[in-house]
Formats: sequence, structure tokens, C-alpha cells
Amino acid sequence: MTRAMSISAVAAVLCAVTFSMARGEDPIGRYEVSGTNPGNKGTYAGTAVIEKTGDTYRVVWQIGSERYVGTGIGNQEFIAVSYRLGNDSGLALYSASGAGWKGIWTYAGGHEIGTEIWSRR
Repeated sequence: MTRAMSISAVAAVLCAVTFSMARGEDPIGRYEVSGTNPGNKGTYAGTAVIEKTGDTYRVVWQIGSERYVGTGIGNQEFIAVSYRLGNDSGLALYSASGAGWKGIWTYAGGHEIGTEIWSRR
């Protein structure tokens, strides 16, 4: 093997290792949820279940007695979710963070954002 081929082989291995380390886990699963409401108006906790539904994800949060249902798109690095509770709707965006996910969200027409963390159960 020539030096140029060795360097190319090492570079390819480093790229593969870097990619696999940077890539998060698929968002499918059950999570403990903790978050802050938009405008930092209180905190909340609950659960979320994420299921694969074809090319999209079904996301169901249970926060106290309220059940939010959403549709998401994304991959191992991010997931964007539109959600609904009765006549209220909103948008959330999460990025992979260790074994969980960290994100921001808002209500439709909102002017402030909340934060949310999903920790795998």
C-alpha cells in the first residue's frame, strides 16, 4: 500500500468514526419530558412517545391531564413537530443531545419560545 493510499484509508476511517459519533439515536422511543413554558412562565413535566409512521413520526405528549398529538419529520440529528391540543396548535424543533433530545417550541401565533428536554426512559 502506498503512503497516499494509507492516508486516504485513514481519512476514510476517521470520517466514518466522526460521522457515527456525531449521529444521534433515532428518536423512536419513550421519554421523560421536562420543559419551560414560553416566556419562562413556569415549568412542566410529563412523558412523550415517538413512533415511526412511514416517512414521518407520531409524537404524543402526556403533560398532566393534557394529551398533545403531533406529526414530526426528521432523522437521527433533528426532528421538527407540529402539534395540536383541541383548537390550539404549535411547532417544536429538537436536536439530538446524548441519549435524548433538546428543543424549543411555541404556540401558533406565539411571540416567545419555551424549551423542552426528552430523556430516554
